[in-house]
Amino acid sequence: MSKTNRQKTIHDYIQAHQEEFKKLAVDIHQHPETSNHEYYAQEVLTKQLEADGFEIVRDVAGHPTGFTATYKTNQPGPTVAFLAEYDALADAGHACGHNLYGNYSLLAATALKSVIDELGGEIRVYGTPGEEGGENGSAKGSFVREGFFSDVDVALSAHPGVKYQRSTTLLANDPVDIEFFGKTSHAAAAPEQGISALTPLIQTFVGIDNIRIHLPKDVSIHGVILDGGQAANVIPDYARGRFYLRAKTRPTLNAAKERVENIVKAAALATGTDYRFELFQNAVDNMILTPSFDDLFFDHVKALGIPDKDIDLDQPKSLGSSDVGNVSQVIPTIQPNISISDQDMAGHSPEFRAAACSQKGLDSIPLAAELLARTALDLYEDSDLLAKIKADYQQNKAKIGAEK
Repeated sequence: MSKTNRQKTIHDYIQAHQEEFKKLAVDIHQHPETSNHEYYAQEVLTKQLEADGFEIVRDVAGHPTGFTATYKTNQPGPTVAFLAEYDALADAGHACGHNLYGNYSLLAATALKSVIDELGGEIRVYGTPGEEGGENGSAKGSFVREGFFSDVDVALSAHPGVKYQRSTTLLANDPVDIEFFGKTSHAAAAPEQGISALTPLIQTFVGIDNIRIHLPKDVSIHGVILDGGQAANVIPDYARGRFYLRAKTRPTLNAAKERVENIVKAAALATGTDYRFELFQNAVDNMILTPSFDDLFFDHVKALGIPDKDIDLDQPKSLGSSDVGNVSQVIPTIQPNISISDQDMAGHSPEFRAAACSQKGLDSIPLAAELLARTALDLYEDSDLLAKIKADYQQNKAKIGAEK
């Protein structure tokens, strides 16, 4: 079968099956679930993959709602992983469009399966919970740590957005809880017998503000008080703050994190309290971009005739974080944006939630799936192209290391 015929087979498969995946996206949108509680979405997606001939393993990498789906040919060849997200936000439902994101990858993988046997290699779909964070969040960090990408050549995914955009820079992020432990007492009758746990937490906020001017400009630190006492006339023996520590690269973030922990230690020492300084979920790494990989994807955007009004080829300037960055630390990875709305809108907003189940949002599923499948197909067909993308990735990774 020629390349043109393979592309046509993929296109025809997607056109024939798109309604199934649109229904899945609506179903998941109507059943939003947060980090590591995505049992409904996991069941819906894995049953579809199982019916399409993939071997399924659930409860993986320490995440009960995670899964792997694998299809192996009888010939050697590349191993490509499609990343699937399907978690929702605690208060906003699918206002980041992960009901679409997972289905982009599933339909791409199943369409690619229709042509892969004669080429050789392996297709995987990794269901990774909790991208939005939360309980045991950012599962891609666990998948990387447990070696799920050690034998994978490249990873692909696509994220709903306003425009078709290239993969974006993402910041490394350490989500930490800072806790202090003191001694309770009546604040008026016997304050000398108490040790306030709230005082060192407030000092921590002040200390962080004092060092901001001395930190690299790409470092961002923001936090809230989650526990600070229950009554004004009782000295609190426990206080807890939650912080996100972000930076452009992991080495810069590690240095900033050490400075913050020194502030915490000093506050505890000054007030006679004990402290705990720990990640409350997986750490998230910065995104290593591979522009030639995105170029390949956008060659197909052009070939499929996506309207110019839906495309923005300027490098997006994101100040956010995502655990797709963890994957990009070990293999070439792309996560371009797919247009789901004609109106500008913010992520995590009611407007975005509505767009994720709108007609344009649902119609983005076959488009995104064909773009992902055709991009992956290029790498199965052309070993030199795959080698070039891997080499470009290594150069970019080394460059980021040199700039740290």
